Amino acid sequence: MAMENELHFRYATAEDVPLILEFIKKLAAYEKMLDEVVATEELLQAWLFEKAKAEVIFAVKGKLEIGFALFFHNFSTFLGRSGIYLEDLYIEPEYRGNGYGRATLKQLAKIAVERGCGRLEWWCLDWNQPSIDFYRLMGAEPMKDWTVYRIAGDTLKQLTDSNIPE
Repeated sequence: MAMENELHFRYATAEDVPLILEFIKKLAAYEKMLDEVVATEELLQAWLFEKAKAEVIFAVKGKLEIGFALFFHNFSTFLGRSGIYLEDLYIEPEYRGNGYGRATLKQLAKIAVERGCGRLEWWCLDWNQPSIDFYRLMGAEPMKDWTVYRIAGDTLKQLTDSNIPE
């Protein structure tokens, strides 16, 4: 059992959906992308708990959730096994600088190792120097010679259309 004021982690349950959405919006505001959040409690309920496509852990200090990490499994054909992809990591501003982000990444690494995963990876916005510095301090290395590509929205739907040039 965790000490009253000690940091510990717990997996989210369906009852936590409102808090998950709150943390997502806080992260989006920090990343200057709040206007892009279209997630709803209903969508999160369906995708996180009914379809089980991702997981959430909370960083908990005492009895208060001070941050979260949302992650899911990806797969490396080169390694021949799954990895963990960290979609979101957020620690409340008043708790930053106390090692809680580091502890959350360590917890994710522990989960990855326990599950036999080959890697833990994530993206970081190029302008977010505080996070870049933090990740580099943790031993993370930026991927060289790789560019992220995305197809979404109407373009994704159009790709299913047989009229797309070959």
